[in-house]
Amino acid sequence: MRGRGPRPTLGVMTSTPRKAVSTIEVNPRLARGSDERFTGYGAMGVPFSGGHYLAFRDMLASSMGKSYRSIWHRDPTGRWTIFTTTDPDASCPRYFGSVTAVEQVPAIEVTWIDDWAVDVRMGARLSWRLRLGATPATRAMTSMGRVTPQWAWNSDAVLGPMGSMAVGFLRSGRIRLHGRTPNGQGFKAAPLQVWRVVGGGAELDDADLGALAPLREQTRLGDFWLPQRGLFFAGQARFTAPVPTSRTPAVKHV
Repeated sequence: MRGRGPRPTLGVMTSTPRKAVSTIEVNPRLARGSDERFTGYGAMGVPFSGGHYLAFRDMLASSMGKSYRSIWHRDPTGRWTIFTTTDPDASCPRYFGSVTAVEQVPAIEVTWIDDWAVDVRMGARLSWRLRLGATPATRAMTSMGRVTPQWAWNSDAVLGPMGSMAVGFLRSGRIRLHGRTPNGQGFKAAPLQVWRVVGGGAELDDADLGALAPLREQTRLGDFWLPQRGLFFAGQARFTAPVPTSRTPAVKHV
């Protein structure tokens, strides 16, 4: 019989996203294992009325090497670009870059305005403010994350039903916590704390992306579905090693 095992190692679950991020920054510990693992926070995904889509990752600990930040952008035609601050083969493009453009950028800046608002900037190209909030649904998901033992976040048998439960709770479209990336690796996501993106806006390359609104059709990268309502998370992710057929993306250095 499997034991209860340790809880996920993000420290004590805290009440605001800013406090949660500060807790991880002090001690950004990885989950146990021999696969490729990351610990961090970010915007799981935010859709905009004009058909644009943004996501953000700040991975504070990585079994692949140094920490990094990334921005994911989908334009209204469906073309994805991942911007990363480190070697693409040690960050998000390692898993998703076969179906996206990739740009390595000098920096992505994150500034907390208060406990519930954060600005994300990428040089002169991107200015993005997110206003966050807690709802009964996000509190329920965070409570579930608090009591779920570490082994369960590495179990397909647990993650499948948990993803289905998140669909009902969050009403953000389809959610899968495990599956295959476009590059062929298996992924398992552990969003240990969750908040709703309740407001804000973004400008990319001098264009206003519009109001927050669902896409006409939910988008995905491999088995990873992007939420139809903005979600912010703190948690962990793990991936299997690359498969031999994975295509190394062409990288634009900025």
